[in-house]
Amino acid sequence: MKNPIGPDISVIQKISVAIIHERNVQKLLENVLDILETELGMLRGTFALLFGDTLKIEASRGLEESEKQKGLYRMGEGITGHVAERGISHVIPDLRKDSRFLNRTGSRHYDSQVAFICVPLIHDEQIIGTLSIDRPVDGTTDLDRDVALLEIIANITGDAANECIELHNEQQAMIDENRKLRDMLSNNHGEMVGNCREMQIVYEQLHQVAPSDATVLIRGGSGTGKEMIARAIVNLSGRKDKPFIILNCAALPENLVESELFGHEKGAFTGAMARRIGRAEAADGGTLFLDEIGDLTMQTQVKLLRFLQERTFSRVGSNEEIHADVRFLAATSRNLEELMAQGKFREDLYYRLNIFPIVMPDLAKRKSDIILLAEHFIDKFNVKYGKKITRLSTTAINLLMSYHWPGNVRELENCIERAVLTAKDECVHSFNLPPSLQTSVTSGNGSSIVLTGAPLDVMLQNYEKEILTEAIKQNDGNLSAAGRSLGVSPRMMNYRMNKLGIRSGH
Repeated sequence: MKNPIGPDISVIQKISVAIIHERNVQKLLENVLDILETELGMLRGTFALLFGDTLKIEASRGLEESEKQKGLYRMGEGITGHVAERGISHVIPDLRKDSRFLNRTGSRHYDSQVAFICVPLIHDEQIIGTLSIDRPVDGTTDLDRDVALLEIIANITGDAANECIELHNEQQAMIDENRKLRDMLSNNHGEMVGNCREMQIVYEQLHQVAPSDATVLIRGGSGTGKEMIARAIVNLSGRKDKPFIILNCAALPENLVESELFGHEKGAFTGAMARRIGRAEAADGGTLFLDEIGDLTMQTQVKLLRFLQERTFSRVGSNEEIHADVRFLAATSRNLEELMAQGKFREDLYYRLNIFPIVMPDLAKRKSDIILLAEHFIDKFNVKYGKKITRLSTTAINLLMSYHWPGNVRELENCIERAVLTAKDECVHSFNLPPSLQTSVTSGNGSSIVLTGAPLDVMLQNYEKEILTEAIKQNDGNLSAAGRSLGVSPRMMNYRMNKLGIRSGH
């Protein structure tokens, strides 16, 4: 092949300048194609970049957007796919006479001879796409020289083309992450609400383990939502439409747990008047969830371990072996490691359960989720009780944020239910929240003072702001009437509103 000379050097120089000055990668590729057309008369240039195993036109000259969207090629498909697969430049001297050219964009209908040149784009010795052009052919055309020129241009634009691919991959990864987050917060998770880092970890673990049949041990304090996690796992699994059976081991007397779990035969013990199917048998084909598994007796632990290992069991009072295809989930609020040290929980059962642990954080460690959860529960109980609560007052927010929540999310839900029931307008006030949230001391005259843990001046300002806001709302936005109801002059009313940042529209 001949080396490019004359005007070709000028073209390379202009493209080099564009590479240095243009920071938008897609615009840069389009500029390169513009230069090839305006300086050398090359038509319908395209950069087709490799995304996965598909070549997609990323930048083009002379193509409508609809035509550009049609420009998709698998590796080895057509001339473009062939060049990308082999890494060798290819020339079709006359597009009208070569059936190998697919014309997938539908944009080429020539009456005279036009050649098609396609060269590979290479970055770090890897083929990342192709550069192609249509070259009108006349008596002065030197296709070999054109190929050599395009190979040089492909080399110097390889870094930019690769950056375009990386940007696309980053954007796609972000889209996928956002889609995953939306899925995590979708109805598949029931009432699971939260955006804090701890909950993001939980969501990620859910999506990792749910599609499998792996045993999951859900740990966390009482009221953190362990059963909700179990339901989310089931809803995201292949057993979604199969039985989901729950047994709370702490809710039953010790002598009944084994019978509830594995069933019993008639006459197996006093009161066993008929054969009973256990939860394990009822869950066949689906999922069995044992809550508070740390409360199981040692005898039941032995039988449960065998069931986990063999997926077989016997009803109480029977030697018949029963097989059950069961996905096993367990939860506990107790410290199993301490129970093992005390000889109250079997180590072999612990290791059998602890294949994939998920830890639900206490609400006190999810401060950023408290108001989000509170608003979620307000919406829930608005529907349940026919209310129209729209907001939390500032002092109510302070109480919610300063409380230590020993009962976790369940306690918060109960508090909001009470608040919705007792609220007389569209706002939850501090006095609608239960006494447990209001750390109180008694003053000298016997009155109760609410301490939120915030500085005194902040509490006073918040309380004053709430009083003024409510007075304005109760008087339909009439500031003079609101001031009169509080015994405050219009001038002082305006002063206090400005000081506290209350807009007159409130």
